[in-house]
Amino acid sequence: MNFALGFKPPAAGGSGPGGGGGAAMENLEKQLICPICLEMFSKPVVILPCQHNLCRKCANDIFQAANPLWQSRGSSSMAASGGRFRCPSCRHEVVLDRHGVYGLQRNLLVENIIDIYRQQESSRPVNIQPEQQQQQLMCEEHEEEKINIYCLSCQAPTCSMCKVFGQHKDCDVAPLSSVYKRQKTELSDGIAILVASNDHTQALISQMEEICRTTEENGRRQREQLADRFDSLVAILEERKKELVGLIAKQQDDKLKYVRSLIRQHGDYLEAAVKLVESAIQSMEEPHMALFLQSAKVILEKITATAKASKMERPELGYESMSHFIINTDDVADMLRNMDFCSGLGDDGEEDPEEGGEESELDYCSRY
Repeated sequence: MNFALGFKPPAAGGSGPGGGGGAAMENLEKQLICPICLEMFSKPVVILPCQHNLCRKCANDIFQAANPLWQSRGSSSMAASGGRFRCPSCRHEVVLDRHGVYGLQRNLLVENIIDIYRQQESSRPVNIQPEQQQQQLMCEEHEEEKINIYCLSCQAPTCSMCKVFGQHKDCDVAPLSSVYKRQKTELSDGIAILVASNDHTQALISQMEEICRTTEENGRRQREQLADRFDSLVAILEERKKELVGLIAKQQDDKLKYVRSLIRQHGDYLEAAVKLVESAIQSMEEPHMALFLQSAKVILEKITATAKASKMERPELGYESMSHFIINTDDVADMLRNMDFCSGLGDDGEEDPEEGGEESELDYCSRY
C-alpha cells in the first residue's frame, strides 16, 4: 500500500494519536522516582542488594543519619569497617564495606533510561489546539482519500476506496484507530516486559560479579592455607606444593574465565536490550498511526526474540566454592619428623629396600 503525506484538519474534540504516548511516559516517570527525595533519580543512581534503587546522595543522607559517627570515607576506625542502614522501600538491612555508599554498584541501566526519558520529554511537541491543522497521510492511488483503515489480510494501512474498489476489496479490514490502539498497548506491554527483564539481567550480572569476587577470595584463602601447611615441611615437598597451588590457580582461572564469559554475554544482551528500549520509546512518540504500525510490528518481533534470548546460561549454585582444595599433611609431617639423615645404602652396600617403601608411602600421603 502506497501513501503520502498531506494535510487534513483534525476532527473536533479529537485527542490525536499521541494521547496514549503521554500516559505511557507518565507511567515510566513514576518508576523513576526516588523514594527518598520523591523526585526523578539524580545520577549517580546506586542499586542496593535488595535490588531497589536510590540516588547516591539520598543513600548517603540516610546512611549518615543511621551512622552519625561515620564522618567521611576512611577517616576513622568506623569507616574502616563500614556501616549499615535499612532500605527505605523494603527495610532490608544494607551492610556497607569501608567505602560506604561509594562501594555500592551504580545502576547504569536506570541512568540510561533516565537519559532516554529526558531526551524524549525535551522533544515532545506541545498539545495541538483543535483549530490547528495536523499532518495526515493520504492515499497515493486515491489522492483525496486519507488513510483510515487497516487491512488485516495484507497487514498494511489503506483507505476506504481501496477497500471498495481497489486491491483490498476482498480483504478483511478494521478501523485504523482500533488497530493502532491495540498494537500500541501490545508495544507498551512489551516495553514493560523488556524493562523487567533488563532489571533481572542487571541483578544477575551483579550476582555473577560477586561470584567472581568470592571465587578470587576463596582461591586466595586456599592458597594461603596450602602455603602454611607446606611451610612446615622440608625442601623435598616444595615442588609438590607448587603443583597443588597451580591446580587451585588453574581451576580459579577456569571458573573466572567461564563466569566472565557469561558476564560478557549478558552484558551484550543488556546493551542490545537498552537500545531496543530506546527504539521502542521513540516509536511510541510517532504521531502518525500508519508509520507507527509499520515500525511497531518490527519492534514487537525484536522484543519477542530478545525476551527468548534473555534465558541465558548462568553459573550453578555454589559454583564459586573452592573448598574442595583441602590437604591434610599431619601424617606426612609426623613421618618427616621421625626421618633422619642416611646414605641410602644398607650395611651390605645394597640399596635399602625400606627406603624405597618409605618414599612411596610419602608420595601416597601427600596426594591425600
